[in-house]
Amino acid sequence: MNRVPVSFLIALALVAVRQLTASTAAEIVVSVPDQTLALLDGEKVLARYRVSTSKFGNGDNIGSYRTPLGTLFVSGKFGDHLPVGTVIKNRAPTGEVIAVDAPNRDAIISRVIWLRGMERQNSAAHDRCIYIHGTPEERDIGKPFSFGCIRMRSWDLIALYDSVHIGMQVTISEKPIDELLPREKPTLLTRVD
Repeated sequence: MNRVPVSFLIALALVAVRQLTASTAAEIVVSVPDQTLALLDGEKVLARYRVSTSKFGNGDNIGSYRTPLGTLFVSGKFGDHLPVGTVIKNRAPTGEVIAVDAPNRDAIISRVIWLRGMERQNSAAHDRCIYIHGTPEERDIGKPFSFGCIRMRSWDLIALYDSVHIGMQVTISEKPIDELLPREKPTLLTRVD
């Protein structure tokens, strides 16, 4: 009978603990009218970021360049440890790094979070390569400006990327962000008499 070295078991246990504690994030919600993305853990908002959804509106038809609505999930992550501003094409780095607001550049940069639809209304999202990704056009974050994807500032995306896991639910909605976030429960500190 082969025996597994104790050091291997300890290393395996440490990797498992690291994975369990790496992120408590459970869900992403995106408000199209507010151009805002929030990272949630149950009843707690972990982070909020300004984003840019499609300048062509919402929908999921092939070739429409629209942002799909509804419930999706993270199906892939690409760009681990790449330098900020690294151009990503076909989910692989090209080796080129571009600066924020570089003139005449509309590239996918820094990281890619690939989405897959879970509903009929967003079933083409994966085949359409709908991503949450970095953009050099940071001046346009906060207004609809993409070609269907959800664009973010690179540093915001990197922070989000490190908290996201494969299978995480992503909800893209036409509701205001305040309707998508959990209601704050009153405490003695928030009570006003």
